[in-house]
Amino acid sequence: MDERIEQIEQIEHCTDEVCITCSDAAVAVAVLELRPGGLALVDTGAGAAEEVSVALVDAGVGDVVLVHAGEAIAVVTP
Repeated sequence: MDERIEQIEQIEHCTDEVCITCSDAAVAVAVLELRPGGLALVDTGAGAAEEVSVALVDAGVGDVVLVHAGEAIAVVTP
């Protein structure tokens, strides 16, 4: 058990301004359509529309949301 704790303590933690795993990047997209199950069709501006989860935010059609890893994490206010 002590060996495992030592291994965990040796793992490097994020110390920069962004996480090296996910870059802490979110993409602004426009909600085109709300779908059942907390999902939405969004315009990424890169061609084809994509389906993302909006379960964590109160978004509506026409709103711009920030999406990270397929999950809307904030509604952008104008």
